Amino acid sequence: MYIKRNIGWGLILRYAWKNLILFTIWATVVFSAYNFLELEFLKIPFQPLSVIGIAVAFYIGFKNSQSYDRFWEGRKIWGGIVNYSRTWAIQVLSFVQTGDEKLDKELHTQMIHRHIAWINALRIQLRQPKSWAIKENRMIEKVFDRHAERNISCEVTTGLISDQEFKDLEPRKNTATHLVKNQAFVIRDLKKRGILDGFQEDQMQSVLEEFYNLQGKCERIKNTPFPRQYGYFSKVFTWIFVLLLPFGLLDLFNGGTMIMWRDNWDVSVFLMIPFSVLISWIFTTMEIVGDNSEDPFEGRINDVPMTALCRTIEIDLRDMLDEENLPAGIEPKDNILY
Repeated sequence: MYIKRNIGWGLILRYAWKNLILFTIWATVVFSAYNFLELEFLKIPFQPLSVIGIAVAFYIGFKNSQSYDRFWEGRKIWGGIVNYSRTWAIQVLSFVQTGDEKLDKELHTQMIHRHIAWINALRIQLRQPKSWAIKENRMIEKVFDRHAERNISCEVTTGLISDQEFKDLEPRKNTATHLVKNQAFVIRDLKKRGILDGFQEDQMQSVLEEFYNLQGKCERIKNTPFPRQYGYFSKVFTWIFVLLLPFGLLDLFNGGTMIMWRDNWDVSVFLMIPFSVLISWIFTTMEIVGDNSEDPFEGRINDVPMTALCRTIEIDLRDMLDEENLPAGIEPKDNILY
């Protein structure tokens, strides 16, 4: 998630430099073919082109609105994970009381550390790439710090759960699901031993149910691509407009006539090239903005900062356990919080 109020031009150019070069070359080629080679048939009226531009703008606006909804839903889900994580810690600390202070501490640590393992395993699983995920250019990829999050999700549980439980998780397809399952088994055993009463068991199982609900909502967004009829044709329509734009601007800036190089020097006709590049960049940027909000869990610049949220939860929960040497919060890199 980009946290600086204003986006630096260095970052903007990382996204835009290829398109800017392409637009400049294309506009220059059209301009030269019309004015130097006298290919007058290249000129088209600007009015129908403006209608296309308005239609494309409406289409992109709808796509961007729906894309942002996916991002905002993802952020609300992780807000719920933060809140229910604190609720879980409070329930563990207040409900699990055996009368043996040492045993209580062991049980509290085990159950809260397993929850920290769950949020991190879920984060790793959501960061695994899908075939339909957007592919950035190399200059953008260099900006990303993915924190080695292409590894197996159970590896982040090292040190948070027992060795036996870790071995059981290694062959599993969905590590996060089994961690919540193991929490439920612990609650069941505590009820059998009389440490929890029926009401306390029901309360804690309800929180685990909510963890499954929140995980399922994340997986729904992750595993459901943005409808391609909107995502794909938005790009197609944008590029049709961009490629036609220089032909329409010939008529607008040249006043319907070609340059008379020897008899009449009119510098204003050259404005066709920069204006064509500027309008093309604006439309393609609007289209790219929507693309970057479609999948909010990929670890890109504009995605939900799951790594930072996981660390916030971990700090809060370890602090509730009165642990010392708490981990430091995640700091943004290049104004990006992951």
